[in-house]
Amino acid sequence: MPIKYPKYFTGLLSPWKGILLFGPPGTGKTMLAKAVATECKTTFFNISASSVVSKWRGDSEKLVKVLFELARHHAPSTVFIDEIDSVISHRGEARSEHEASRRLKTELLIQMDGLSRSNELVFVLAATNLPWELDAAMLRRLEKRILVPLPDPEARRAMFEELLPLAPGNDKVPYDILVEKTEGYSGSDIRLVCKEAAMQPLRRLVTVLEQKEEVIPEDELPPVGPIEIEDIELSLKNTRPSAHLHAHRYQKFNEDYGSHLIQ
Repeated sequence: MPIKYPKYFTGLLSPWKGILLFGPPGTGKTMLAKAVATECKTTFFNISASSVVSKWRGDSEKLVKVLFELARHHAPSTVFIDEIDSVISHRGEARSEHEASRRLKTELLIQMDGLSRSNELVFVLAATNLPWELDAAMLRRLEKRILVPLPDPEARRAMFEELLPLAPGNDKVPYDILVEKTEGYSGSDIRLVCKEAAMQPLRRLVTVLEQKEEVIPEDELPPVGPIEIEDIELSLKNTRPSAHLHAHRYQKFNEDYGSHLIQ
């Protein structure tokens, strides 16, 4: 909206300059950032820790400064920092913190502070799995903090219907059981469940092909059979959730620091 109607977004109504996406791993935070890049039609800078960290003294701060100068030059632009906790965790608490690391964090904070005081349309979009490890000064600059939660039953069902479509004449895919048994699974985990289930018919076929002595030409290979109910049950046993252990911590952080939609 600030790009389409800049007249309205001035003074106190100036747009947010920093947004944090936080939540368990595998819930699609990086995917959301890519969607933002496509939908907003802004210049997109995809930054990781390795992009701005240098072994040469003073180079890391210069890289950060040049990054934000480039972003201002190509405004409107979005600077996406993935796994931001690896760049800017709590400062000064650990005695082992290196001076160069501290200077990098300080430069990043200064540059973000400059964004909030300027009229250039430069947005910082950050993602993290560990929001409680972020420095308080960085949390202040990331004005909007949005929880990307584990998928609810409706979302899990939509994923299963997309990834495990019904085969012709087979209406027995137990979507209800899949949804019920995948409580606490992330979107990434659900994809693994479907991949494991789809792999079972292929394993059976390959076993048969391996027992034959002659080599079958590629264009004469038989098709892979349908996914059976047993394949899905076996896949659920073999694939465990990876992100459910700290789910309560994300909820607590969201209650304390998150941005909530006011109805």
